[in-house]
Amino acid sequence: MQREAPGGPSLLATARDALLQEILPKLSGTDAFTARMIANAMAIAARETPQDDAWIIAMRAAMQRLTGTAEAPDHALASAIRAGRFDPGSAHHAEVAAMLREAARMRCAISAPRVLGKV
Repeated sequence: MQREAPGGPSLLATARDALLQEILPKLSGTDAFTARMIANAMAIAARETPQDDAWIIAMRAAMQRLTGTAEAPDHALASAIRAGRFDPGSAHHAEVAAMLREAARMRCAISAPRVLGKV
């Protein structure tokens, strides 16, 4: 079943445009800063809404496989990295490095997409 149009991302974009074009010009100081912060949060939410979470599920499965733990595999991976288990020359270094690069890219696609154009 499909949702009724317009969808969430479209509604957020319309509301954000109204905030930036109609309300923000009438504000100054702290109120203008707050309005820009709200507009930025709306843009992030609009980008996040349609994103497929399959990459998160796949990454979690990879972390579980690499660390051997199903409970908090992200914390287990961080501990393993700090302990040097995935340092250059280790068996899974390239896989972990690629996984971390992809996680950073996916997060930037939501929170700071302009950064991706500069990388």
